[in-house]
Amino acid sequence: MPIYRPPLRDMQFILHEVLGVSDELQALAPHAQLDQGTIDAVLEEGGKFATEVLFPLNIGGDEEGCTLDQTTHAVSTPKGFKEAYTRYVAGGWAALSCDPAYGGQGLPMVLNQCFYEMMNSANQAWTMYPGLSHGAYECLHAHGTREQKDLYLPRLTNGEWTGTMCLTESHCGTDLGLLRTRAEPRADGSYRITGEKIFISAGEHDLASNIVHLVLARLPDAPAGSKGISLFVVPKFEPRADGSLGERNAIYCAGLEHKMGIHGNATAQLVLEGASGSLVGQPHQGLAAMFVMMNAARLGVGNQSLGLTEVAYQNALVYARERIQMRSLSGAKAKDRPADPIIVHPDVRRMLLTAKAYAEGARALSLYCALLLDKERSLPDGHLRQDCADMLALLTPIVKAFTTDNGFEATTLCQQVLGGHGYIREWGMEQHVRDARINMIYEGTNTIQALDLLGRKVLGNNGATLRKFGQLLGRLAAEEGGNGKMTEFIEPVVNLGRQMTELTTDIGLRSLQNPDEMGAAAVDYLRAAGHLVFGYFFARMAQVALRKIAAGSTDPFYPAKLQTARFYFARLFPETATLIPRARAGSGVLMDTDLALA
Repeated sequence: MPIYRPPLRDMQFILHEVLGVSDELQALAPHAQLDQGTIDAVLEEGGKFATEVLFPLNIGGDEEGCTLDQTTHAVSTPKGFKEAYTRYVAGGWAALSCDPAYGGQGLPMVLNQCFYEMMNSANQAWTMYPGLSHGAYECLHAHGTREQKDLYLPRLTNGEWTGTMCLTESHCGTDLGLLRTRAEPRADGSYRITGEKIFISAGEHDLASNIVHLVLARLPDAPAGSKGISLFVVPKFEPRADGSLGERNAIYCAGLEHKMGIHGNATAQLVLEGASGSLVGQPHQGLAAMFVMMNAARLGVGNQSLGLTEVAYQNALVYARERIQMRSLSGAKAKDRPADPIIVHPDVRRMLLTAKAYAEGARALSLYCALLLDKERSLPDGHLRQDCADMLALLTPIVKAFTTDNGFEATTLCQQVLGGHGYIREWGMEQHVRDARINMIYEGTNTIQALDLLGRKVLGNNGATLRKFGQLLGRLAAEEGGNGKMTEFIEPVVNLGRQMTELTTDIGLRSLQNPDEMGAAAVDYLRAAGHLVFGYFFARMAQVALRKIAAGSTDPFYPAKLQTARFYFARLFPETATLIPRARAGSGVLMDTDLALA
């Protein structure tokens, strides 16, 4: 049967030894009293919730899925999901990083991110219900009116209500400028909203008493395209002023998508037939407001693939240690057995180490981004807050796309380690592969993330933020310049940084003449940038490990870190030698292909 053990030691390594979060957070007024012991205690309890409550429901939830009553339009979640949600709420987990002004615990996002990684490992489909609720909370916290905040935020904070984001329509996915859902003003200041939305995760369920839908729609005077989109809050039940539930709103689930994975989450087709809603933010500025939720979701989706990579790796490792098959090429290792465990075979180790390296690199990047978000919100210096916001904007598409691409590769490799058993449902590995595949698609496909990175975040400001990241590399290189033991970790990253600078300039110049040049290069560019970022964090992890060993530590954890870092730089990082020439290949070999694609 599958297993999952929260990677608490590795989380603590990144938080305390690499990022130094206690000192970073204590410099922020909201977290001045937060210490390492509190962080570790919350992580330990969060790990218990993930393993004891959520993980046992994962396979069963996948097999059962959600069911829709076509008469009442009610959706039932799999057995145990509602009870797990009740325990989640009772434990105060929904309020973990929410504003104390609305009943939250006020703990940092970097801690919340660790908790969500563990929940995603344990049960991604279940975790999407509270995950989307937290995104709705963030959007209303940033853009809601005082009345909306007072009404909705306390109930999203304590988990009494859940939330969704309603963007996609059958004729438009990424290109939201094409959406047709319309909103008509009423005399009382509310809006009558009519239309249909599809692919709405957690769009209908039985976990909570109310669902707060954030819906994109057009006002009658809306200009064409994305500049004519407004955002509305449309509750399943219209709340009274005191928060008690009133009439059922005219929004209902017409169908559930039959999906490849995440079966335990209700992916709903929603119909709005004159549903009552209230405007969030300014008219025609809805997309900007929704981006608060979308960017949070993109970081969350990267975290989903990190969670799946970790749990897949753990199970593949256990299997490889127990399964015997053939003898080692260099001679029998388990001489008392008829064959050796498959972990002795080089290619099995390649697959395991690939998953391990991608998990560890993703964890470092994910937690660094969460710390940037905490600093962006709470640093007293406005310029420093903007620096954090800029860096987070640069890294968000990398978190979403690079981590999810790697997650699918890693879960597939872990399935391969199990051989035929990896293809069988009872082992759980094929579910991880199916669940991981959606993460490359939703919240903006990975190609969209690549266009966003190269077009908006890099070329859009002439590489200014990319140069700021380059300064981080420069400081690390200067700090360790006389340390020969760090050369193998720093030199490849510094060299790639130079190549990325040249590549960025080249693509930027060619794109001025032909914008398709950017589109042709974007995916390879993002993947190369992902390795630049991962390489930086692996160098920092190696730096800490070497210092601990030099100080006399005999903990095998640190040599293990060095072994993983060496594997990453030897076997995964060299992909950049292919990516950069591909990114330079130009658009002609793609666009001058009408005959080939006839």
